[in-house]
Order: sequence, then C-alpha cells, then structure tokens
Amino acid sequence: MPYAGDLPPAAAYDLLAVRPDAVLVDVRTRAEWSYVGGPDLGALANRVLQIEWVTFPGGARNEGFLDELAAAGVAKDAPVIFLCRSGVRSVAAAEAATAAGWTDARNVLEGFEGNPDGKGHRGTNGGWKVAGLPWRQS
Repeated sequence: MPYAGDLPPAAAYDLLAVRPDAVLVDVRTRAEWSYVGGPDLGALANRVLQIEWVTFPGGARNEGFLDELAAAGVAKDAPVIFLCRSGVRSVAAAEAATAAGWTDARNVLEGFEGNPDGKGHRGTNGGWKVAGLPWRQS
C-alpha cells in the first residue's frame, strides 16, 4: 500500500519543527540506538519514538510494531515520519502504518546513516547525520 511519501532528512526535520503533532519513529534496533546514536529533537516540541521494526538480536519482524505505535498515542492523522539506517525498513514501516489507518506516514530518504560510500562505509554518503541534523550517541 502506498504511503504519504519520502522526505530528505532536512525536510523531515523542518516538518518536525513546524508541526508539534508530528512524530519521528526510529525503527532501527536497540543495538543501533545504543551504538550508532539517534536523532535529537530536544530543541523541538515533539518526540522521537524508538520502536524496532525487526528485533535484535534475532532479526525477526516485530509483530507488535503497530500495537506499540498505537500504544504510544500517535494520532492516526498526525504526520508520522519513519527513519531507519538507510531508508529501507522505514519504507516497510510507513507502508504498514498506512495499511493500518495512519494517513500521513512518511519515510526519511537515506535514513540515519545513508548509503555506503565507495569503501563500504556508512555515515559519509547522505542521511540524517551527514545532513548536519541534531543527533546524539549514548
């Protein structure tokens, strides 16, 4: 099922800045959140939800994903912006949310770390971090 569309990282941040009802949902794994870091929306009036699309360490699809999204109180008509490492899992999450009735589900292009560069390294070729958007590491 089609979703509301894709946003470059800076456009996603801009939408979050102007829409206090917008929610950023980081669908990466607990390991990624812990070791790679994540978006920091501390300067904005909205939040980052961390809901795994696939579970760590097993890699199975999180069958409770939509239930967790609903339990977090995300309104069905609010902009819901999904983010993963490179923009693949977040597309699947946006499609699932749309099929479940969220009307403004979007995907962050390039994800948090972007695509691999010529040496196979992430974090240098697109993504939230390379765009210079706020993020933090624990």
